[in-house]
Amino acid sequence: MTTTDDVQAPSARTTPGGPRSSRRTAGVGRVSAPVALLWLAPAIALIVGVVFYPAVMLFRASRSEYSITGLYKGAAGWDNYAKVLSYPDLPVVLKNTVVWVVAVVAITIVLALALAQLLVKDFPGRRFVRWAVIVPWAASLVITSQLFVLLYDSNYGLINHVLTGLHVIDEPISFLGDDRFTMASMIVVGVFVSLPFTIFVFIAGLAAIPDDVMEAAEVDGASPWQRWRQITFPLLRPAMLIATVLNTIYVFNSFPIIYTLNDRNPGFSHDTLITFMYKLAFKSQEKDVGMSAATGVLNVAIILLVVLVYLKVVNWREETR
Repeated sequence: MTTTDDVQAPSARTTPGGPRSSRRTAGVGRVSAPVALLWLAPAIALIVGVVFYPAVMLFRASRSEYSITGLYKGAAGWDNYAKVLSYPDLPVVLKNTVVWVVAVVAITIVLALALAQLLVKDFPGRRFVRWAVIVPWAASLVITSQLFVLLYDSNYGLINHVLTGLHVIDEPISFLGDDRFTMASMIVVGVFVSLPFTIFVFIAGLAAIPDDVMEAAEVDGASPWQRWRQITFPLLRPAMLIATVLNTIYVFNSFPIIYTLNDRNPGFSHDTLITFMYKLAFKSQEKDVGMSAATGVLNVAIILLVVLVYLKVVNWREETR
């Protein structure tokens, strides 16, 4: 038999703001500090072991002196930083780094945005094309770079063969040996391997735009350019922010492409900071691990500074809200 208490009990449990409702919300939405620490412990251990500890050891090595064979000889203070900052080839390396990062990121963003707009359209074979786009991203950077070394080869490379066959050029071009073409050739490879990730970031951003917003704009008579400029582009800014920041960090630290394509050239005329750091330790006449570590610290500081300036300029809190 149903009693008065039985009827009133559900009402009491669902009363907004009631004491039982508050206890249930508090129990679901919060955990104690020890439980939270237990869940976060693996991630914290990974960050400490993979990021924090190597960063501390890198900074320690940057203030130490080592022999050519890598044996620790004692503290060096800030001498390694002074040597790096006064190194004759550093201005060229910094210029190459700026050209490399700005060109690859800018060209990648523009091309990826255009290709993403195409790949969200419905056409036969769209799924196959999307799968094919992933291939450069899935392949090893060393393999991709070595493939382009073969394509760029002045004697047997396919690119020279096609250009001479079409009478675009009279003689084969040494894309990786001629200073006029080396950086441009490396930028092409950098864009090629950066496109897949960026395209899929933009595809996800385009898929998140509500269809009813675009349909309302069409009903109001907005042209395709007006719809893209006033609806698509503003709603795509969070995806563009993510793509720009991650690509900047990724391209800045892209070692395999620069090292593999520029390996045949002596000196630092086409190196960026990441390969300059490696050559200081293992391939230059200095073979100085301390200077290499100091360059690594400067490299991290520059990346953080660039990212913070970019986030400040685009007001990331508003873009990601």
